[in-house]
Amino acid sequence: MNHDELPTYKILSIDGGGILGAFPAAFLAKLEDHLDAPLVSYFDLIGGTSTGGIIAIGLGLGLSAKDILKLYEEQGRAIFGQQHGAIANFVLQRWRGARQLIASKYSSKPLHDALVGALGDRRLGESQTRLVVPAWHPMLERVYIYKTAHHPRLETDYRVSAVDAAMATAAAPTFLNPHTTEDAIELVDGGVWANNPIGVASIEAIGMLGWPADRLKILSIGTIKDVKAPPRWKGKLPMATSMARLFMAGQSHSAMSTAKIVTGDVHHRQAIWRIDQTLRWGGTPWITPGALPR
Repeated sequence: MNHDELPTYKILSIDGGGILGAFPAAFLAKLEDHLDAPLVSYFDLIGGTSTGGIIAIGLGLGLSAKDILKLYEEQGRAIFGQQHGAIANFVLQRWRGARQLIASKYSSKPLHDALVGALGDRRLGESQTRLVVPAWHPMLERVYIYKTAHHPRLETDYRVSAVDAAMATAAAPTFLNPHTTEDAIELVDGGVWANNPIGVASIEAIGMLGWPADRLKILSIGTIKDVKAPPRWKGKLPMATSMARLFMAGQSHSAMSTAKIVTGDVHHRQAIWRIDQTLRWGGTPWITPGALPR
């Protein structure tokens, strides 16, 4: 068997971003129109963080991207609408001398109810493809990654409730309370360390699954880049409101650079196709998706 006849391994990676998860859901729903089989069957591994983790788990359990997009369209306001202005509230309370690190928290019930409606009582092990879904253990200050049983070392997560995993990866600090799992583990949003899960997914493929780096093709989907003019006045308020965005951008760039290096997508081959949309200052969007992997 020559090099061109070796198998190719396809990975889907979906960023976190709250209600902006409607973007990857819409993109994948449109992609489904051109496919002859369920979307999940085209990928050997799916990684997703936060809202991307919800999409990854849904796809793994057989939901179509259209089903998931419908969830955002019909329940997005109830799930994520309560978070509008949360950053501003946090900043204002700090400005007024509040001592609590987290200014306000919102009910997790709308998200939980929506996930139960979509995923039922199914388990992570029922996924039709391999999954990696990052979360964060705040008490131990350690990463926590939900995985299907795609390696002999992975002996527990397949029994975990799909709703549990989805709630944990999406429990965004300052917005929602940490999620306490069925096993009494308190977890928060994987976006704390891996909002763009492409680094996690590529390392899983090469390090855990032993897939050759030069046989990987990765479709990475973001949740809209918001390009804003810098504030015209100095002070704590504009600095704090942009801090989360700053951290996420650096984190995403680092993850993408890691994936490019380990897959060889630097000089001699293309392994990664990044799909994202940039929102220009003034509200005019555009998209340059480029070619999709075949």
